[in-house]
Amino acid sequence: MNFSEELRERTEQAESIVCRRLPGHMGQQQTIVEAMCYSVTAGGKRLRPLLMFETFRMFGGKTDAIEPFMAAIEMIHTYSLVHDDLPAMDNDEYRRGRLTTHAKYGHAMGILAGDGLLNWAFETAAAAFDGEEDAEGLKRVAKALQILGTKAGVCGMIGGQVVDVQSTGQAIDEEKLLFIYELKTGALLEASMMIGAVLAGASEEEVKAMEQIASDVGKAFQIRDDILDVTSTLEVLGKPVNSDDRNEKTTYVTLKGLDQASREVETISKRALQRLKSLPCENEFLTELIKSLIYREK
Repeated sequence: MNFSEELRERTEQAESIVCRRLPGHMGQQQTIVEAMCYSVTAGGKRLRPLLMFETFRMFGGKTDAIEPFMAAIEMIHTYSLVHDDLPAMDNDEYRRGRLTTHAKYGHAMGILAGDGLLNWAFETAAAAFDGEEDAEGLKRVAKALQILGTKAGVCGMIGGQVVDVQSTGQAIDEEKLLFIYELKTGALLEASMMIGAVLAGASEEEVKAMEQIASDVGKAFQIRDDILDVTSTLEVLGKPVNSDDRNEKTTYVTLKGLDQASREVETISKRALQRLKSLPCENEFLTELIKSLIYREK
C-alpha cells in the first residue's frame, strides 16, 4: 500500500471516530445540532486527529483514551473555522467547496454552532476518563485536557486570532506575523502531537520535542497557506482565494514575496523533519504525513 492509499484509509478511520462522537437528535435544539454536524462533516483532511494518533502510535500508545481526544481536536478546529468565516472576521461564504455554516444557517446560528462545538469538544474529551482505571492513566488524561485547553485558549489559538484581528489593515513586522502563526495555526497542531505523546506515556522531554516539531510544522503550513491564497483557485482550494488581500491582512507573501516565502517553507520544514528523525522512535507514515501537509496543493 502506498502513502496515498494509506492516507485515505487512515483519514476514513479518523473521520469515523470524529463522526461517531457528534451529538445526536436533541428535540427543540435540533437546529444547532444540525449546524454543528454540517460544519464538521463539510470535508477536511482530518490532519489534527491523524497527527495525534500517529504520534500516539509512534510512542507505543495502547489506551482507548486517544479516540475522544481525536474527535475533540477536530471539533475545536472546526469551531475556529466556523467563527473565522463569520462577517465580523473573514466574511467568507464558501469553504471546502460549499456554503459556510453562517451562510447556510444564518449569522446567529453560525456563532452558536461554533460555541456548541467548542463545548461539545470538551465533553467528548472528558469521556476519556471513563476508560482509565489506574492513577497513571487518569493523570495522563488530565494532562491531555490541560494541554487542549491551553492550546485552544487565550494563550493559544484564540490569542493568535485576537492579534490577527487587531492587526487587520495594519502593517506588521515579521516577528508579530510569526507570533500570530505560532498561536493561530500552530497551537492546535502542537496540542495534537503533544496529546498523542502524553497519552502514550512519552517523557516530558519527548513531549517538548513534539511541541517544537509541531510549532515548525504550523509555521510552514501557514506560510504555504499564504502562498496558495495567491497562486491557487477556488476550484482547487475549495475556498475563496485572495481573501487575505481582500481583508487587508499582512501575510508572509506580502511581507517577503513568493520566492522568499517558498524558501522559508523549505527551511522550516527541514528543521521539523530533522527533529523528528532525532527521536529514539520513528513512524514513517507520520514523516510522510508532515511532508504532505507542508507541500500540499490545497
